[in-house]
Amino acid sequence: MFSMTQAEALDILKMGKNVFLTGPAGSGKTHVVNAYVKYLKQHAVDVAVTASTGIAATHIGGQTIHSWSGLGVKDTLTDYDIESLMERQYLYKRFEKTKVLIIDEVSMLHHFRLDLIEWICRQMKRNEAPFGGMQIILCGDFFQLPPVSRRRFDGMDFIEPVESEFAFKAESFLTSKFTICYLSEQHRQKDNTYLSILNQIRQNKVTQKTVDLLKTRLNVDPDTGAVVTRLYTHNIDVDEINKKHLSLIDAGEKDYHMTSKGASSLVESLKKSCLSPEVLVLKKGARVMFTKNQPEGGFVNGTLGIVKDFNQFGDPIVETNSGMTFHVSPQAWKIEEEGKVKAEINQLPLRLAWAITVHKSQGMSLDAMEVDLSKSFVKGMGYVALSRVRSLNGMKLLGFNDMSLEVDMEVLEMDEKFREKSDEAVDKLKSMKRSEIEEKQRLFIESIEPEEKVKIKKKEKELKKSTHEITAEMLEKEMSLAMIADKRGIKQETVVSHIEDLMKENKCPDIDYLKKELKRSELDEILSVFEELDTDTLSPVYNLLLKRKKKPSYLKIRLARLFLNK
Repeated sequence: MFSMTQAEALDILKMGKNVFLTGPAGSGKTHVVNAYVKYLKQHAVDVAVTASTGIAATHIGGQTIHSWSGLGVKDTLTDYDIESLMERQYLYKRFEKTKVLIIDEVSMLHHFRLDLIEWICRQMKRNEAPFGGMQIILCGDFFQLPPVSRRRFDGMDFIEPVESEFAFKAESFLTSKFTICYLSEQHRQKDNTYLSILNQIRQNKVTQKTVDLLKTRLNVDPDTGAVVTRLYTHNIDVDEINKKHLSLIDAGEKDYHMTSKGASSLVESLKKSCLSPEVLVLKKGARVMFTKNQPEGGFVNGTLGIVKDFNQFGDPIVETNSGMTFHVSPQAWKIEEEGKVKAEINQLPLRLAWAITVHKSQGMSLDAMEVDLSKSFVKGMGYVALSRVRSLNGMKLLGFNDMSLEVDMEVLEMDEKFREKSDEAVDKLKSMKRSEIEEKQRLFIESIEPEEKVKIKKKEKELKKSTHEITAEMLEKEMSLAMIADKRGIKQETVVSHIEDLMKENKCPDIDYLKKELKRSELDEILSVFEELDTDTLSPVYNLLLKRKKKPSYLKIRLARLFLNK
């Protein structure tokens, strides 16, 4: 049996195949998706990054597939509904330019909704190929939490649906001819004993020995020395624990109220998908979790820390478990259409984190965890929770029930088929020469690149000049960063990368004129911070400027760094 690596999955994606990217928790699915998105953006290809839920969408910096596609909360669509969608100019333009569609956490997407989304794609793209001819990438693990069951009322009681609603049962899942990429590398758990426990749960082969091993962690504190995160199956338990721990801190409290603007329905949608509460109460010493990714690194959704103090502006100063310190100011969650903000909420990207729900823990990696699975109410919940922590000794188990060690038998059967299909994909890939793979990748990217960029590349090829040489010629003409980026169909950050490479090769023309792109005071201040910190790394400079309330820009910091040794 073959094992698919992240590099092999990325090779398949770059060839333009429709892909279902799956694998156990911690196998690097999000890493592969992010690497492919970066590759597409380098080629100026429009890619839609979406997820089945608002929480999952925040992990990947995208929006829900329901919002992106225009489907919303509908369970059915009529021809009239489709016509109404097609009349929305912003939606039409969105579909027109999108070449690649990614849907993350597909395990929580109902099969009928995947089919509705596929129908919308065909109609909006005016193309009867599956998903309107876009490359479609589904990402997720069906052993994770399933779609929320839709129950119907028979006059006496609620009746659970007889059939499961997993996305792999969608007609569009079959017609799209997905290449299955089943990742096998493990990047979260390095504890072989614990890996064996998780694999047994996943394969529905839990032995008494495994149950006995789990029982050794009942009410036993983690011995990793890391800060413990508590996981519970129900919101009410989480809220009670967080309020209790906050009340035990003998310090003054500060309230932070969420602000909003825009259409009320869209604002409510943002509030539901935002992990920060509408009213956040903090004290010095409070344990918190970041709820948003910071651009260019620093902290991510799920980063844990402690409120050390409050600055002169009243903002909390948070020290993360890794020792980094941040002055945390409010951030915005937005819904934008055609460059216009339709709705926006602002709040500190924090929530109390003595405890969180299993549902909100999806995608997180923890060094130490306390978990209560005694109220598990859906198959797969136990696996999701247990697979968050890196080792058996990093877990304190408060309890578990039979449901917490169960997986869906239908998922188990499909998983075996997915493994076989993935093995076939690896076998086929390994039979190809490297030159053949790269040629297929080149042909695909050229078929979806923007027309303007194709023309530029053709011209560059005719001139037989490298991309750096073209940039150097434009610099010699003293063209601005914005002008170079616009002419070449690339981002200004990419132009700066070219300049950095040219400088390393001693092939860079005089760029002193670019100093005018920054205010003199900005340039002097950024350079002084580089010297003060004795570094040429961006993040420390960004963090110090942020601490000083300067609202720094990574582009400006990179631009200033070009003149660091001048």
